[in-house]
Amino acid sequence: MNNSENILIKKLAKEFEFDVCRVTDPKLDLLTELRLKEFIDLGFHGEMKWMEETYERRRSPINLWSEAKSAIILGLNYGPGADPLIKNDNKSMGNISVYAQGKDYHGVIKGRLKSFSSKLIARLDKTNPTNVKVFVDTAPVMEKPLGQAAGLGWQGKHTNLVSREIGNWFFLGTIFTTLLLPCDNPENDHCGSCTSCLDICPTNAFPEPYKLDARRCISYLTIEHEGPVELEFRPLIGNRIYGCDDCLAVCPWNKFAKVASEMGYLPRDELMEPELKNLVTMSEQEFRAFFSKSPIKRIGRNRFVRNVIYAIGNSNDRTFIPIIEPYLKDTNYVLKDAAKWVVERLNKL
Repeated sequence: MNNSENILIKKLAKEFEFDVCRVTDPKLDLLTELRLKEFIDLGFHGEMKWMEETYERRRSPINLWSEAKSAIILGLNYGPGADPLIKNDNKSMGNISVYAQGKDYHGVIKGRLKSFSSKLIARLDKTNPTNVKVFVDTAPVMEKPLGQAAGLGWQGKHTNLVSREIGNWFFLGTIFTTLLLPCDNPENDHCGSCTSCLDICPTNAFPEPYKLDARRCISYLTIEHEGPVELEFRPLIGNRIYGCDDCLAVCPWNKFAKVASEMGYLPRDELMEPELKNLVTMSEQEFRAFFSKSPIKRIGRNRFVRNVIYAIGNSNDRTFIPIIEPYLKDTNYVLKDAAKWVVERLNKL
């Protein structure tokens, strides 16, 4: 193993403007595998059936690519310029998760990872051929445990990765390589007795610290869940129409967070506080055009409008009723069901 290669990797990480970079062994410990199995066995993954289907590959990076000898974990900050919790109180506006207010992060990170990898290979010793594979979160890779093993951060009580350098507002990218590299030291847990992230969750999605029941999580309910949201959760969703930032926003380690410098992650003005009345009337064509470069596009117009209708139901504003009433005859049963709930709710005011 040659430490000069690690120095080169850290240098390239700065050149490509990644905020943090660490190296680890791709072999995860048995405890990580057991936690994943428990998550699935308890049904905490809900409708995310792909987690069951990819379990064998997901439980160990070596099962995904047996030739991998090292994992380079990189973090790219997307920190907001203001406290996202403030938006929870503006009931006439839709609240979109910070990460989805700019361009789709998958494309931004993957392109940068590929450029990073190409330059790394070009700079390495040609007598020792090196292969690489790059991954963002669409692949069955447990990035957060790898990030902790690499010393990039630790998985907090909200199960997200937290960094002492940049808080918890950052995306992860992973590069597997056949190159055997010296590993960085793993990070320890620094949550202490703090339970802020658990206490703030509107739906009590954490049955205990470090465990998430995705079926109760607003991010899951507004993004991954396809059908009608259970009645008990609808009022708790508030004005959140895509994702939820509460547990991230309240973390004390964000005192070290920075505002995003990547232009692609800067929020679009029209997505910072969009008016619900403009979103709920979007046609399929308008939806696709408006969210053409956004991760929101992937959930489709109907699921997104369902979320907007729920938010309108939580607005306490009866002037929305005429706008919602046409959905009472919609051919999509999910939208029809959401509209019925809203009209009945607002008529009781």
